[in-house]
Amino acid sequence: MEAAGLQRMKELVRILSEAGKAYYQESRELIGNYEYDRLYDELQRLEQETGVVLSGSPTRQVGYEALGELPKEAHELPMLSLDKTKDVGALQEWLGDQEAVLSWKLDGLTIVLTYEEGKLVKAVTRGNGEIGEVITNNARVFTNIPLQIGYQGQLILRGEAVIRYSDFNRINTEIEDVDAKYKNPRNLCSGSVRQLNNEVTAQRNVNFEAFLLVRADGVDFHNSRREQFEWLRGQGFDVVEYQMVNRESLPEAVSRFAEAIADYDIPSDGLVLLYDDIAYGDSLGRTAKFPRNSIAFKWADEIRETRLKEIEWSASRTGLINPVAIFEPVELEGTTVSRASVHNISIMEALKLGVGDVITVYKANMIIPQIAENLTRSGKIEIPKRCPVCAGETEIRQTNDVRLLYCTNPDCQAKKVKSFVLLASRDALNIDGLSEMTLEKFIAAGFIHTYADIFHLDRHRDAIVEMEGFGQKSYDNLIAAAKRASVTTLPRVIYGLGIAGIGLANARALCRHFGSDVDRMRHASKEELTEVDGIGEVLADAWIVWFGSERNNRLLDGLLAELTIEKEEMSQEAAIFAGMTFVVTGTVTHFANRKALQAEIEKRGGRAAGSVTSKTTYLINNDVTSHSSKNKKAKELGIPIISEEEFLQMTGGTGDAD
Repeated sequence: MEAAGLQRMKELVRILSEAGKAYYQESRELIGNYEYDRLYDELQRLEQETGVVLSGSPTRQVGYEALGELPKEAHELPMLSLDKTKDVGALQEWLGDQEAVLSWKLDGLTIVLTYEEGKLVKAVTRGNGEIGEVITNNARVFTNIPLQIGYQGQLILRGEAVIRYSDFNRINTEIEDVDAKYKNPRNLCSGSVRQLNNEVTAQRNVNFEAFLLVRADGVDFHNSRREQFEWLRGQGFDVVEYQMVNRESLPEAVSRFAEAIADYDIPSDGLVLLYDDIAYGDSLGRTAKFPRNSIAFKWADEIRETRLKEIEWSASRTGLINPVAIFEPVELEGTTVSRASVHNISIMEALKLGVGDVITVYKANMIIPQIAENLTRSGKIEIPKRCPVCAGETEIRQTNDVRLLYCTNPDCQAKKVKSFVLLASRDALNIDGLSEMTLEKFIAAGFIHTYADIFHLDRHRDAIVEMEGFGQKSYDNLIAAAKRASVTTLPRVIYGLGIAGIGLANARALCRHFGSDVDRMRHASKEELTEVDGIGEVLADAWIVWFGSERNNRLLDGLLAELTIEKEEMSQEAAIFAGMTFVVTGTVTHFANRKALQAEIEKRGGRAAGSVTSKTTYLINNDVTSHSSKNKKAKELGIPIISEEEFLQMTGGTGDAD
């Protein structure tokens, strides 16, 4: 083959592999879906033309190696990708004279469930198709997975773990810091399912939608996938929404799904067509990458041509400045769009964007506006050397293979506003009425420079009362809210500082570990920090960097001088669990939920952890004889397993029973 063709194939393998790794392992995006599909198709065409497949080609690789500390396990049957098309005619040709099940192709995380003797015994992620991560404890707290079913044989099925748009939007609404909001339901779901602490999973409302039965010995399904779907539904599983089709009815069915996607609450990136005749589908076998009994249909994106008017540079609390494309308005999927995130400088440079360029735009999964191609490719966009908010110097930093633009000015107003928004948010100081818009006005007017200034807004009473949208009543309410917020707890303060990765739960764990001693906390070494449950090396490094700044320490000291930090005083009797670590698992009956039981442990001086380790004092599980992984681990380590009743006997009371 020609050297140029081989070189292009090598380039495509590199680009696609890096993009796939970033997307699946690191929940970040190097290139858009449209561009990925275009490059993938180009590589596939070159391989077909030349008969050459390079080592590591994404057309032969299925997924990526599982990461993290979760146990790993090989799948009994490989989990392959699906071949795909965007042409309904090609779907009809593939289907021929067969009947098939047409269903949503859900955009979440694929999971394999195993049941034995009617009980859920194992849940494993897809991983790289050959080896996945064992997430059984997390699956047990999905909102809709049956823990026990009527069928007593071995059942193996596959499905998609998903977070609904309604839950995704609710979770994001509760996060007042714009920079901390989740980017899309798929990434949130992936992170939720692969948590080491299943308490976090339980809070995220993860759903499981079954889409394939792998094994159920002894059940006659009359050679029909449809009957398998309905049998699974009868066992208590939510089954992916589907419709039976043949060659003639297929186009109309695809149209109905397309019309429904705008209001569909579950993330989807296309459809799946699966032969109803099980034996026929199985007889077709598989390729190295694809099964031949099913095919994916990707939406033929509605693409519009428009002209790029400008690149808007959007600054954030972290100093990151993201490019946003502003273009002449176009109609896409029933709405008018005029802007699309370009995500980072690397993508902007790959598209060679320039003001006035003719570009094509589409909605990824028919929802999120994206740039498909730049037809002009002038590359005339200049990366700003000055921050658009504060005019401070900018610098380009390379994180892995992605070039990002940052503002270097520590006093940048964008950083200030976002930082104050976080400090005033519900889980931090909870200052009602101090919105982002109000903070922008106060900072611009010079009323607020440091955290402590929030509690001295009375110095600017006359000016605030005269501000547009304010008056005496609004001013009085704000001052009263600040006064209420001045009495708070240390974990709320620590969370409100905006240290990278330190959420409220981590803040609580740190405060407990260091006895709420701020000086000990700010001077803690990396070794001391990583002893705290939930704090790894990355979070420890972020903590040390934050407290290594003299300016940050001054900000905190000034803030603490304005606050009354409440400390729960515990009598000797109340602190009976001091120095003890409990893990709670399974269903609770005497408390409203596991969180209520964990709160009782912490109230009495103990620590509630998410996983069993050598430091665990007791595992609380009402099913003491359970074969769960936590029980097994506790027995291996010689850790006592106690019931709620036994725990309550230790407290001498009945706890916060419901």
